Amino acid sequence: MLKKQLKQTLHTAEELYYRLVLLVGESNSGKTKFLNEFAKELNLKVLNINLAVSKELLELNVKQRALALSECLAHLTEDTKPLIILDNIEILFDKHLQQDALILLQKLSRHRTVLASWNGKISGDKLIYAETNHPEYRRYELKDLLFIDLNNT
Repeated sequence: MLKKQLKQTLHTAEELYYRLVLLVGESNSGKTKFLNEFAKELNLKVLNINLAVSKELLELNVKQRALALSECLAHLTEDTKPLIILDNIEILFDKHLQQDALILLQKLSRHRTVLASWNGKISGDKLIYAETNHPEYRRYELKDLLFIDLNNT
């Protein structure tokens, strides 16, 4: 049922300006397992953003990392696949990088569909990342966002 819903949502995304679909779930909700199974069915790989970005930016100082992050993400996702699956995106929220993770993901999804895990929840008409008192806490309007909510399935 969930895979069918995701396939329909990905199909809907193909018609949008930003072709981004978020798989929203709190820690230990099964996002990684689900993404890996889904990717295997489609003969795709899941890109672990934390690991890949950390390796790419390791030699740079903090200021250089913030400046290089967007280009780094573009480089890591430049393959020609029409769907890119991203997991473990927590590094994008690092305060030292001074970036808006959602905007970064939207930029990546301009010319291909991006399916990304989102460690958080939906609360009313808001997409939440982290807990309110957490330094990486973010809150976004749900308007114009496509998502699958694992917390309510």
